[in-house]
Amino acid sequence: MYDLLIVGGGTAGLTAAVYARRAGKSVLVLEGSAFGGQITASPLVENWPGTKAVSGISFADGLMEQALDLGMDAELERVTAAQRTEGGFSLTAGGREFEGRTLILATGAKHRKLDLPREEELSGQGVSYCAVCDGAFFAGQDTAVAGGGDAALQSALFLSGLCRRVYLIHRRDQFRAEPSHVRAMEGRANIVPLLSRRVTGLRGEEALTGLELTDTATGKTEELAVSSLFVAVGQEPDNGAFASLVELDGAGYVKAGEDCRTSCPGVFAAGDCRTKTLRQLTTAAADGSVAAVAACGWLDQI
Repeated sequence: MYDLLIVGGGTAGLTAAVYARRAGKSVLVLEGSAFGGQITASPLVENWPGTKAVSGISFADGLMEQALDLGMDAELERVTAAQRTEGGFSLTAGGREFEGRTLILATGAKHRKLDLPREEELSGQGVSYCAVCDGAFFAGQDTAVAGGGDAALQSALFLSGLCRRVYLIHRRDQFRAEPSHVRAMEGRANIVPLLSRRVTGLRGEEALTGLELTDTATGKTEELAVSSLFVAVGQEPDNGAFASLVELDGAGYVKAGEDCRTSCPGVFAAGDCRTKTLRQLTTAAADGSVAAVAACGWLDQI
């Protein structure tokens, strides 16, 4: 039995592992898809204090290496069930059971989809949710990005260095991203903003060949020929496996304050999976440290 079970191998979860191992606690981190979390999709991180710029992958690799060097155990398995036991908590992942005396939920959030017909079918055939992962496949071609926040503009900026033309489609009449990202986007001649429009249809049989766009003000539709669409319309939490263990809010986020304590004693929530007003790299790391220290304090009292 581990002292701490941590669900999620992103910035929050790995930071929690670092702090817990430095406190001498045994730690297992369970990650369902890929260690590093959302930050690995960022081509350039420029808002980490004390560092001018670093790629998201480099940042995540460094954090993972640090946690492993400190003695963290890790399993690439998705947790499908969680329950409280007499000695702590039990998690089901990959057909196996993992036990721990306390639990930190750092499940992050997953990419929100457009919920369009054939979106799932064309995923990987022109429809993507990660510009850094798939952008190179469409080098020299016309592409589109759906979204108006920081993630969307960062994706467009990254793709503008690879693709011939990047259409940036946003349903509102102005972008919601940081002004610095907007200015950078405006400085790229091959990024074409298409405001007050939303993607309402996907064209193509075996692969994406174009989009149907609808004007949000007039309802008028138009066709846009592109070979790829990168969806960047936000994230949603992935906390369903823990709904019977901790209280969730209406949007599915774990109810937990700045102390990272949940409704279930011995369970803590860190990072993007919990209720909060700001979801950034710095707040994920802060949550991870707070949750780990709180969990260690909990362990020392039982």
